[in-house]
Amino acid sequence: MLPYFVIAPIFIAVFLYVFSSVRAAKVVAIAAQTVFTGFAGYLFFLVKAGEIVTSIGAYESVMGIVLRADTLSSVFVALTAISFLMAALYSYNENEGKLFWFLLFVWQGLLIGIFLTRDLFNIFVLIEVAAVVVSVLVMYNRDNRSMYDGMFYLMTGIIAMQFYLFGVGYIYKLTGVLDMEAAAVILAQLDRSSLILPYALIITGVGLKCAILPLFSWLPKAHGSPSAPSSVSALLSGVHMKSGVYLFMRVQPLFQGVDASTFFLVVGIITGIAGFVLAMSQNDIKLLLAYSTVSQIGLIISSLSLGNEYANTGGLYHAFNHALFKAALFMGAGVLSKAYGTRNLDEIRGVFKRFPLVGVAMFMAILGITGAPLFNGSISKYFIMYGTTWYITWLFILLNLGTITVFAKFSAMLFGRRGDEGAGQQTLKFVRKVETDLHHRDAVAKPRNYSEAIPINKQIAIIALGLICFVGGIFGSEFITFLFNVEVSIDTAGYLEKTAFFAGSVLVGILFCKYFVQKSKLLKRLRAIDFGFRGTCVALGGFFATVLIVLGFF
Repeated sequence: MLPYFVIAPIFIAVFLYVFSSVRAAKVVAIAAQTVFTGFAGYLFFLVKAGEIVTSIGAYESVMGIVLRADTLSSVFVALTAISFLMAALYSYNENEGKLFWFLLFVWQGLLIGIFLTRDLFNIFVLIEVAAVVVSVLVMYNRDNRSMYDGMFYLMTGIIAMQFYLFGVGYIYKLTGVLDMEAAAVILAQLDRSSLILPYALIITGVGLKCAILPLFSWLPKAHGSPSAPSSVSALLSGVHMKSGVYLFMRVQPLFQGVDASTFFLVVGIITGIAGFVLAMSQNDIKLLLAYSTVSQIGLIISSLSLGNEYANTGGLYHAFNHALFKAALFMGAGVLSKAYGTRNLDEIRGVFKRFPLVGVAMFMAILGITGAPLFNGSISKYFIMYGTTWYITWLFILLNLGTITVFAKFSAMLFGRRGDEGAGQQTLKFVRKVETDLHHRDAVAKPRNYSEAIPINKQIAIIALGLICFVGGIFGSEFITFLFNVEVSIDTAGYLEKTAFFAGSVLVGILFCKYFVQKSKLLKRLRAIDFGFRGTCVALGGFFATVLIVLGFF
């Protein structure tokens, strides 16, 4: 049955593209995605009884392409299906045509293929095709900025995956197979020195997909592109980024003789710090959320590199949670940018009063990402820090303080006076400039009519994601056991201690945001930082060389 999870979304995509009525096609798409999500849940329950393995083309063992559904992959398949269902619901009344819906469902099939396949070359093909699909979606509105952002994402991805492809070729030379499980058995018998080069090649490609330092320059361009549909930004930051994290977890067992955990612990923490510092410097709501994703990925990578079972479980749960609260925030940012005619945080105020349901849902997502008690992020961050040494614990507290500061700045738009504060003269000038220079479809000023009622489908998508953030905190331990088959328990005293640290961090974060972030000239300068295509290529080469040096290749 596993091949159908890859093929079915693509069949739906083709059907929608040839369907005569665009409106009817959208209804069919949401209905089909709802059914598909149900089957993804069914697969998840089947895997609880044991791993499911399918050999495509009747080729046995390593001779063909093998699809495997285990606990980890089935969780990511279910997460993908849920995320695309919310995105389809959110996009129902948008002006995107059949091409958008075609690309959306093809993208889903490719991601599920990445999560299910264990063939190294098959992963390469799926990632490359997904890169083309995503770049077209980023460029969907065809203005100059989105065309640049889409091509930047595509070209950097192609170059990074050449490193990965050379690494796969080297593994095939050493083992004669491309199946990950079979290759791992053979590589475990080889000398460590022969594994360093293929590991460095593969992890460089995977590192760019994870957007770790210094390979994250593509992320704010793709995720924060002004005219990219908000549902695309939500999926990019929510579930697409998790394909890189997923591959990072799959690659490590392949090279059992190579221990790079300390290196990636350091890289993850530095990535987390760089991410929240750059997020603090942003006034554009999409760019702030994009750089925040960099910070959260750094936290996840560092937790997965600790070698601690609790930290590993917490990192997995945080990756799952991040897909939910970041999707809610990007979707909320999409409706607010239309309602206020701007993406400038300083010009958006009074969201709670104008759009109370959306405001509450976004606030729940903010509480989730900052690790507030009773919300899903608090559970994942509790287990990430559980049992770590004191200095690692304080570094994670610093990362969370940075996240709190970023969203203290972001949350300012939820409060304020009722009215069209964001639609003043500066906003109208901004909108006219964007419409003239970029033909920006996502920044059309509609404060008078759009503020009266956000379409119900968008509200449902955002509210549903926000509620999951709350439920995932109330039943956090049960969720982890249910998702990952890991029995965990929360120590009441330890959780209360974490709550006290959170309360203190909120106070410090608010004060720091008010008296430093809002006034800092240094942060304004950081806002202008932009690693171009050449800089990204240099960063790829430098990261590859650093991995070789750290692992002792020379």
